[in-house]
Amino acid sequence: MIRSLLYIPASSERFIAKAHERGADAIILDLEDSVAEPDKDKARAGLADAIPLARQRGARIFVRVNHDPERVTDDVEAAVRAGADGLMLPKTESADDLARLAALLEPLEAAIARLPFSVIGLIESPAAVLDARAIARGPRLMALAVGGEDLALAMGAGPTSEVLRFPKLLVHYAAKAEGLMSIGLLRTVADYSDHAAIRAAGREARDFGFDGATCVHPAVVPLLNEAFTASETDLAWARRVVEAAGGQPGAFALDGQMIDAPVLARARRLLEEK
Repeated sequence: MIRSLLYIPASSERFIAKAHERGADAIILDLEDSVAEPDKDKARAGLADAIPLARQRGARIFVRVNHDPERVTDDVEAAVRAGADGLMLPKTESADDLARLAALLEPLEAAIARLPFSVIGLIESPAAVLDARAIARGPRLMALAVGGEDLALAMGAGPTSEVLRFPKLLVHYAAKAEGLMSIGLLRTVADYSDHAAIRAAGREARDFGFDGATCVHPAVVPLLNEAFTASETDLAWARRVVEAAGGQPGAFALDGQMIDAPVLARARRLLEEK
């Protein structure tokens, strides 16, 4: 389970030093949007120290590389050699982008004898949203996510929930259709101060089948961890369903609800995820 993914600017020694204390399931060390252009080379060089620091309590470490062709090769090599667990590729426009990334990774992985990297594809344009199913079939992908601020900018729109909801669901469907994780809330992550709204959005996203979400502020991490964890009420229901199914030949009724194969499968999945 990756319920929470916390963005940390790879240029901020102060934030990196505390990253392991935040309780996030994954840390995204960002070399892209949160790092000023003059600081990008230094941030990349610092990955060798930043990754073990951020990983101290077991969080998975992803590096968001730059999409710029002049930077991406050096970013990928630094992330591999520093021991990251995976990459986030911003502005993923096609499966060809993922194939080019895989081609960069293969000789680097072979040189240090490590397992293949997993990639989170970040969808940030209207064209990519419409091509999400094809993108989801690209190599190395473990998950898809939407960059809401960039997507809204590309559409000439504001990053409101109404604007982002439909494209985020389209990308979500594409990810699930191809057996990938789906990362996100049906709103922007930039507004991190309204905790009640984030908590509600987290529960909504989980109801839709999203697996987790990114955040840009550590205060949001526990809200996401809670939202994407099955509640005791949910688990109690799942136990009752599985127990009641033990002697039933097919569909049966429980507390006024019909329990058939999909409902039973959902209950078992809840217990497996616990």
